[in-house]
Amino acid sequence: MTDLQQRPSDDRQATALPPDLTVRELGRWTWRQLTSMRTALVLLLLLALAAIPGSVIPQEDIDSLAVSQWRDDHPRLAPIWDRLDLFSVYGSVWFSAIYLLLMVSLVGCIIPRLLVYARALRARPPRAPRHLSRLPESASYTTGDAPEAVLGRAADVLRGRRFRVEPDDGAVAAERGYLREAGNLVFHLAVIVVLVGVAAGSLFGYKGGVIMLNGEDYGFSNNLTQYDDFAPGALFDPDVMEPFSFSITDFQVDWLTEGQRAGMAREFVAELAYETEPGGGTKSYDLKVNHPLTIGGTDVFLIGHGYAPVITVRDGEGEVTKSGPVVFLPTNAQTFESFGVVKAPFARPEQIGLEGTFYPTFAMGEDAEGNLSMPGSIWGDALDPLISMSVWTGDLGVDDGSASSVYVLDKAGATQVTEADGRPFRLDLRPGETAKLPDGLGTVTFDGLERWNKIQISRSPGKLVALAGVVLALLGLLGSLFVRPRRMWVRARRQDDGTTLVEVARLDRSSGGDPEDGAAELAAVVAALQGADDDTTTSNEKEQP
Repeated sequence: MTDLQQRPSDDRQATALPPDLTVRELGRWTWRQLTSMRTALVLLLLLALAAIPGSVIPQEDIDSLAVSQWRDDHPRLAPIWDRLDLFSVYGSVWFSAIYLLLMVSLVGCIIPRLLVYARALRARPPRAPRHLSRLPESASYTTGDAPEAVLGRAADVLRGRRFRVEPDDGAVAAERGYLREAGNLVFHLAVIVVLVGVAAGSLFGYKGGVIMLNGEDYGFSNNLTQYDDFAPGALFDPDVMEPFSFSITDFQVDWLTEGQRAGMAREFVAELAYETEPGGGTKSYDLKVNHPLTIGGTDVFLIGHGYAPVITVRDGEGEVTKSGPVVFLPTNAQTFESFGVVKAPFARPEQIGLEGTFYPTFAMGEDAEGNLSMPGSIWGDALDPLISMSVWTGDLGVDDGSASSVYVLDKAGATQVTEADGRPFRLDLRPGETAKLPDGLGTVTFDGLERWNKIQISRSPGKLVALAGVVLALLGLLGSLFVRPRRMWVRARRQDDGTTLVEVARLDRSSGGDPEDGAAELAAVVAALQGADDDTTTSNEKEQP
């Protein structure tokens, strides 16, 4: 158990609120409540509970696209989640309050204990009890040596076993195991170091994401204008951003071909060509999940991939109003069925908007009776790609100058294109195919297929501090678990028959120790004290049950 779980006797505990307190007394009482170990435990538990929404609900600073999709799927819950800052848990006021209170509580717990520990280091081992034979582990024997010689030998033996020795009146007191409390203190200090490291990364660092198309024609430079989403710390300075750039030259996917997860990507690798500074030499790196590229203090992560159909839209006058790859976002992690939007705001006579689904390996599903039902994709690889989209015309909401998402089609001022019989018109295209739009609106061509990768770029200046804190916490925890504080006493006194009675006792101050180890240590000390006089001694050892 850590020291957070076993409260030492010198720790201050929370107390009930006395009646009729003055302002000063109320402040002192509040401080004692905040800096008690009970409060630290509660705050630590609250911090763990508060982090749960951050791992369940998509976060703005990690994946803004997932947040946008979540808002679209849960229109009623999204405003409530926004008011509670659940899309940005780790930057919320309530999470920061728990974080800071835990810091204050730990500091308030540790400082008094450091003073207590400093006094304990200077303290003398306690005097020998009057009746050593009543202790759980004790032994006695007689010898012809003088008491002074026995006590001198006892002091040497105990010092050799790394005990702190203090001569007493007719006895020797010894104690060891002070590092156990040091381990507890190191553990608590390490928790503060971890919190400081995480706070430094949140304040001075940044995290951003960008969706990049594959190919040397598409590149990224590390400046603010290149990011799709960017979450800086409160004290972030843009001057610390390394001036690197990179492009994705190739992308390889290893697909699972059998088992329940057949069709999913087992591994994917993006081959980067990057420069650490403008005009520097170009280097290559195979970017994989959990294998980031580190440039200075910045890490580049590969966190996702998908398809970008190349679509060309010609308006009613035959002019190309939209041409190029369009990012479609996966809605199914196994089959990579993806949703996307195409906007052609300059089309004439009316603006054209397309919305629909991309199927990497198209297939029609069957119902229980064997009839064809809903379309779908049966494989994540693009073995038989097909794009199916509905068509909208009119005002797409892009002329008023307000910000709009490229992944959302504003239909408030638009009208859906229909067939002659009134059914919604749909485009079903495979690569190389072209479809004409009704009423002379133009044509849509599915030219081909490209790939995209989601890249996350982050800088956390406090991560080494946090790592050092974790290592210190582990060392402190090991010390608190395996260092066993214990005391030993040796008393020697002359008897009426001229012999010397030697009493040795041992007291283990930690719980969970092996009684056989204690008995063995006691026996070893007794044997060292007896020396060569084994034929003149008697033993009266009592082992702890």
